[in-house]
Amino acid sequence: MLPKPQDNRLNNQPNSLLHGLPQQHWQPDAFAAAVLAWFDQHGRTDLPWQQQPTPYRVWVSEIMLQQTQVGVVIPYFERFMTRFPDLAALAAAEQDDVLHLWSGLGYYARARNMHRAAQIVADRHGGALPTDIDVLQALPGIGRSTAGAILSLALGRHHPILDGNCKRVLARCFGVEGWPGRSSVLNELWRLAETVTPANGVSRFNQAMMDLGATLCTRSAPDCQRCPLTERCVGFHQGNPVAYPTPKPKRSTPVRQTRILLVIDPTGRVLLERRPPSGLWGGLWTPPELAPGRDAHDWCHTQLGSRSARLEMLPRRRHSFSHFELDFEPLLTWLGTPPAAVADSATRAWIDPAAPGDIGLPAPIRRLLDEIAASTLASNDHLSSIQNHQDDNGDIV
Repeated sequence: MLPKPQDNRLNNQPNSLLHGLPQQHWQPDAFAAAVLAWFDQHGRTDLPWQQQPTPYRVWVSEIMLQQTQVGVVIPYFERFMTRFPDLAALAAAEQDDVLHLWSGLGYYARARNMHRAAQIVADRHGGALPTDIDVLQALPGIGRSTAGAILSLALGRHHPILDGNCKRVLARCFGVEGWPGRSSVLNELWRLAETVTPANGVSRFNQAMMDLGATLCTRSAPDCQRCPLTERCVGFHQGNPVAYPTPKPKRSTPVRQTRILLVIDPTGRVLLERRPPSGLWGGLWTPPELAPGRDAHDWCHTQLGSRSARLEMLPRRRHSFSHFELDFEPLLTWLGTPPAAVADSATRAWIDPAAPGDIGLPAPIRRLLDEIAASTLASNDHLSSIQNHQDDNGDIV
């Protein structure tokens, strides 16, 4: 029979399987000491946001790191800091500039929320991120864990965090059953996080917990032999640590379908439209969507005042989002005459596919533009060939 733990907050948890431990359950001080000792030897201290960890720099890094691996984030973070070195610069920026630097990082609502939050801070909080956690959480895109990370990592304030890495470490170590998306499971993980987070060294501890989950206690191949918590880890001693946390219940992933119109004018420029500020690729620039049953020739005539000289259907592409798959068919359309009805504006623009400029582009659209720029079909020679075989009405002859 196990000795009674000294701190009942780690006991009496309805979803915790404490009976599987070979020794007495972790006490908060011992847990923190083990994690900190590991961090002193193996923790990451050279990440760019760890250098001069101001609240602003930590905030940007935490938002970028949501759903994204460190190796992917580093170059984005460095470019972002070069362009927007402080909150005032971010608040004053145009959304296009922000989304341009975010292009390819995905989950673009993160960038829109961060830009809006910066503007709110500049307008209402004197240009400095609030240090009251409740006020900080009220800003767009900042939840409890992100707010705790900002205040603890940058200022040493005593706040626990609970990102995906921390959830995984705590769920495995304490045997917390259930999917963390359920409120009861999430509440239990927060109780554990509050309990084990030490009053002193909170910045190092929170960073250590994230590092532990990212480098050893990984989702599919945990390196338990090197983990400082193995001795009393429920998941390890049950022989199946990857069973924790319980995966999200599987549901069929819906597939959406659309057709996009890659309109190329006689000079080789491509037409893009700015999408609405929210929703799919909100605020980014993409080719126009062609409604089901809509004829491309008719669209070019009514929308652009021009005739399409040639159409070519490119292979269907699939892009995965968090809650659905998007199948889109790119329809390549060359105009036979210069467009008469569209000029550059806030919602439509003609761009050079090889040099689209500082605008926000979804990654699959950026790849399509690269293909067009590199394709002989879009070369000046080919466009000239098309024009040389047109009659006065723009029809191919």
